[in-house]
Amino acid sequence: MANVLAVNISLERGTIKQPVDQIHLIENFGIAGDAHAGDWHRQVSLLDQSSVDKMRALGASGLTPGIFAENITTQGIALWDLPIGTLLQVGEALLQVTQIGKVCHQHCQIFEQVGMCIMPTEGIFTRVLKGGSVKAMDEITISPTIRTAVLTISDKGARGEREDRSGPALEAALAGKATICATRIIPDEINLISAALVELADSGEVDLILTTGGTGFAPRDVTPEATLAVIEKQVPGIPEAMRQASLNITSRAMLSRACAGIRGKTLIINLPGSPKGALESLEVFLPVMAHAIETLRGETAECGRG
Repeated sequence: MANVLAVNISLERGTIKQPVDQIHLIENFGIAGDAHAGDWHRQVSLLDQSSVDKMRALGASGLTPGIFAENITTQGIALWDLPIGTLLQVGEALLQVTQIGKVCHQHCQIFEQVGMCIMPTEGIFTRVLKGGSVKAMDEITISPTIRTAVLTISDKGARGEREDRSGPALEAALAGKATICATRIIPDEINLISAALVELADSGEVDLILTTGGTGFAPRDVTPEATLAVIEKQVPGIPEAMRQASLNITSRAMLSRACAGIRGKTLIINLPGSPKGALESLEVFLPVMAHAIETLRGETAECGRG
């Protein structure tokens, strides 16, 4: 379980933050009394104790909470792996991740000791969506914010003649990274596939639709045609990257006709029908998934990671 180890504030920017018993977060402003509060995207900073321990292992000393200028010292959570846009329930407050790391323009005393600092790469910054009090030992919970639908396109699957393994495999791979809002098995009928894509995309409740199946040369493979019929913008780079990665595994990857595109504020991506192929293709997209959805929502923010 992740929780708060310490809460820290400073009255002036560029100074070490000092631990306090409790902090009060104000919606869309930050921490009352902290120098970094204000109407911007870096209202509250967080750093996990595991990052502090890495610096201690390198020989840094005097590593008290707040010395890296973090407002909240956490334990039990890999903060640097959280996608931009992730929601964090911290005590009574709700925070949204806006930036991972930042450029360090002035070398702190820790840098002077060991030649590097962990905050620019593993610290995170958030804005306050809901205010409230936070203190040591408060629990931290993560809420994935990417709302996803998974559609399996299969005649036999729709008739109950074949177990759907690709859909559940994709759901498992997205655990902790996205919220699965809908799953369906649809026969290889272009009108039914298109109708499902339109319904989900136009509902305003789904950010990402992943289809699996129907992307090959067989006469009944019509998923790309159904997708192209309803999208407003093509995103050719995604299937191109997936095919390129898959070509390192099998030459048959060049036979994939999968496409991707945008309808409204929903991204639609075709994946192969086999569980193995679907997962391999999804792995190619996962590193950019959060940024893609964030951009569609109009929520892009500076990212300090190169």
